[in-house]
Amino acid sequence: MKLHRYNTSLKWTGNTGKGTSGYQAYERNHQINADGKMHPIMGASDPSFMGDPTRYNPEELFLASLSACHMLWYLHLCAVHQIIVTEYTDHAEGLMEEDANGAGRFTAVTLYPKVKVMEADTLDKANELHEEANRMCFIANSCNFKIGHKATIVIKE
Repeated sequence: MKLHRYNTSLKWTGNTGKGTSGYQAYERNHQINADGKMHPIMGASDPSFMGDPTRYNPEELFLASLSACHMLWYLHLCAVHQIIVTEYTDHAEGLMEEDANGAGRFTAVTLYPKVKVMEADTLDKANELHEEANRMCFIANSCNFKIGHKATIVIKE
């Protein structure tokens, strides 16, 4: 087995001068960094948990990670199977349940990739490869629920 190690750093930037003296006394703003990256990710909590709506929240980053991992595997598999993809976009939707005590979990995520391929005779295989990409995705394999996908694949005009 081959191991890969990843590191990020996080800094809370939401101290308004009173620290966490009360639930409304602080901002949820934070900055996420990784060595060698040009730009930090400016984060906060979801607005429903008093976060800044102009910043990314952990739930959005989780969905983006699933979407990006799926796309990267899908493009790899298409290259291996000689399917020429010319465009790829995705819209990810997630459902998170919140318990009475405030804890919660994602229970469903669906990806909606839109893919353009060069040749009509590759459409069936291009569609099948979404299932394989789903099985190969590191992030999806780390989840305790199924990641669904509803792909739209068209031929480049």
